[in-house]
Amino acid sequence: MTLSHADEYPIHQTPEPIAFAGTDRNFYDRYFFNGYAPDGSGFFALAFGVYPHLDIADAHFSFIRDGVQHSLHVSTELGMERMSMRVGPITIEVLEPLNALKVTVEDCEGIAADFIFTGRAFPIAEPRFIHRIGPRAFMDYTRMTQNGRYSGWISIDGDRREMAAGTIGTRDRSWGVRPIGARDQQTMPGHAAPQFFWQWTPLNLDSGSLFFHVNADGQGQAWNTRAAWAEEGAGKGELHEGEGTLTSTLQDGTRWPAGGTLEIDAPGAPRSLTLTPVQRFQMKGLGYTHPTWGHGLHHGPLKIEREQYVLADLDPAQIDNRHVQILCRVDGDAQGMGAFEQLALGPYAPLRLEGI
Repeated sequence: MTLSHADEYPIHQTPEPIAFAGTDRNFYDRYFFNGYAPDGSGFFALAFGVYPHLDIADAHFSFIRDGVQHSLHVSTELGMERMSMRVGPITIEVLEPLNALKVTVEDCEGIAADFIFTGRAFPIAEPRFIHRIGPRAFMDYTRMTQNGRYSGWISIDGDRREMAAGTIGTRDRSWGVRPIGARDQQTMPGHAAPQFFWQWTPLNLDSGSLFFHVNADGQGQAWNTRAAWAEEGAGKGELHEGEGTLTSTLQDGTRWPAGGTLEIDAPGAPRSLTLTPVQRFQMKGLGYTHPTWGHGLHHGPLKIEREQYVLADLDPAQIDNRHVQILCRVDGDAQGMGAFEQLALGPYAPLRLEGI
């Protein structure tokens, strides 16, 4: 039996020590942050994941300056200590549960940052994501999401810049089962070709926070979707759930969103919003679909790598370039800014997508 610092806290969910998270090797526990200035500049994001059954943790910090996306990738062996909120130079500190967190990136490979996130309202709990491919559980996880404000700075190669006044964004916490680590080579009979469609629009509006997401099959039938509205300062019992419809198009020759129209039916929420793209962020900068830095891969006791690429030079047909967050200006029944995240793999009839 392995005891860790977490066992000192009353957070157990099973009779086992916290070091053991059930029996599924794909169990994970993750933090995510994104942020941007009110004019859409200075986009940054961070992902921090713990994989108990793989005994690995990894973290990624990525931001855009002058059309170039810079990323710092870090992976370490966990040592079965889940209360360690540090991966190499990247640390997360919970200042106030469900409201305020601090992220520190110690100077490494020329990249450093220090910032605090403070929520605009109590976080929403999204519907449990359960999806099977045949009899096999592909996903089974829970996620909470919260919009908020940032203060702090980001530095690259000695060029330190304070975050603009009014910098806002979104953070989430998710935990459960999803594909991580080395890919399972065993195919599922009747399901040889992968298909996955995801859209997510956490929006920071002047009067509050609006959230919408959809997971759908190749014909466009949603298997997980919901809209939620939180007025500025809303507490735990003051969040409003509802439904939404996102009508979107693609940039020519890509699987990247070209904007869209969001129709919402939730108490107190704006009814109709238009999303107009401002800039594109590649999610591979946080390890998502990255061929080398995919989540949960083993790189030894500690490995760190800096990476950068010119956004205008990327091939939209390349698999690892398809998962994006498009920062959008929001107009209509309310105004603001927000991210439009999309990943479209395989066929999706509403957008006339075929093949991989």
